Amino acid sequence: MPIGIGLLGLGTVGAGVAEILLSPQGRHPLVADLELRQVAVRDLNRPRPIPLSNSLLTTDPAAVVANPDVDLVVEVMGGLEPARSLILAAIEAGKAVVTANKAVIARHGAEIAAAAAEKGVYVLMEAAVGGGIPILEPLKQSLGANRIERVSGIINGTTNYILTRMSEEGASYGDVLADAQALGYAEADPAADVEGGDAADKIAILTGLAFGGLVDREAIPTEGINTLQTRDIDYAKELGFVVKLLAIAERHGSDPDGSEVVDVRVHPTLVPKEHPLAGVNGVNNAIVVEGEPVGRVMFYGPGAGAGPTASAVVADILNIAAIRQVGAGGSQDALDPLLAASSWRNCRLVDQGSTCHRNYVRFQAADRPGVIGHIGSCFGSAGVSLQSIVQFETEGSGAEIVVVTHAVEESLFQQALSAILQRPEVEDVRCCLRTL
Repeated sequence: MPIGIGLLGLGTVGAGVAEILLSPQGRHPLVADLELRQVAVRDLNRPRPIPLSNSLLTTDPAAVVANPDVDLVVEVMGGLEPARSLILAAIEAGKAVVTANKAVIARHGAEIAAAAAEKGVYVLMEAAVGGGIPILEPLKQSLGANRIERVSGIINGTTNYILTRMSEEGASYGDVLADAQALGYAEADPAADVEGGDAADKIAILTGLAFGGLVDREAIPTEGINTLQTRDIDYAKELGFVVKLLAIAERHGSDPDGSEVVDVRVHPTLVPKEHPLAGVNGVNNAIVVEGEPVGRVMFYGPGAGAGPTASAVVADILNIAAIRQVGAGGSQDALDPLLAASSWRNCRLVDQGSTCHRNYVRFQAADRPGVIGHIGSCFGSAGVSLQSIVQFETEGSGAEIVVVTHAVEESLFQQALSAILQRPEVEDVRCCLRTL
């Protein structure tokens, strides 16, 4: 029996989904059982890359949700509202939902999951993280028996493209961003990508699945690449690193009440050249999952674009279609328990002052005897062990001193920086990055 699909949005991803549904030849046999019944668009007269009958189109997304011929709602319109309300309306109507909307899931996942559990319907979201890379289902299923210790990765293709070109060509951030916008890799307003918000949405979702509990998306420490200078990328290269925007979630212990304490963050990071993430370039994404007993596994591939994202969306549709085919339907007993809010643990974000990591820091200082000794002495007094301390030549009379530390508690590192800046010859901290 055909499954009626209602599509909310016909942009880049929506058009990709429609194209798959309308051309089932050579694909999984279940694709032929999926029937596109109605599509919500903003403008009925806009030229479209795929032929669709006008009878399928509407400018009212609520009508798609309410359409009795629609069994499953696919939300690819983006944004928080009306996407959130439409997803909840579909659930209330007893319809399964597939979404690629990481912003909605990161902020309203608990509300949506609770509503789905009450109604006994599926809400699947593989396309929300990693584009065409299968990561959410593996975390829920293939790796479900593991004690996950850390999830880290490159989960924003725009910033990875920019950093790759800055590293390989020595190009400036502004020039590469303009090229990325011209190529369609970056939006006209690139803030969500370059300031780290997109990656923070995605790591919030991954955190919930990896550690079994939600974290406050707005509380995730987030730093983008928009203030990064080419010279730090060049210095990092000389020291044996590449710079990547990483999203990281790792276990940090537990509270007496059993709540998981997790360290979740997004920031530019110096990655050793021998690390598997160091070779992930261009618009590609990669996610490393570390757990017991599996060890370390990496998921790699295209992280965005019409094809990869539409592939993940239709894969979720097929999962639901397969369940219907074997007779499970949308009953409460068939509901994936890992999407049920009642099954999640309590999770909280760690106090950042107690986190422990390696650091890269670049000082602007006067080129005078004793400055390097002063910097080393202050770090030593705070209990900070150094991997390297190097002075780089500058065009002026000053000096740039770059320090890479061994792992140290953040509070001690900040204590050392404060002491270093007490000496007038050390003018400023020009850059401070974390290091894997």
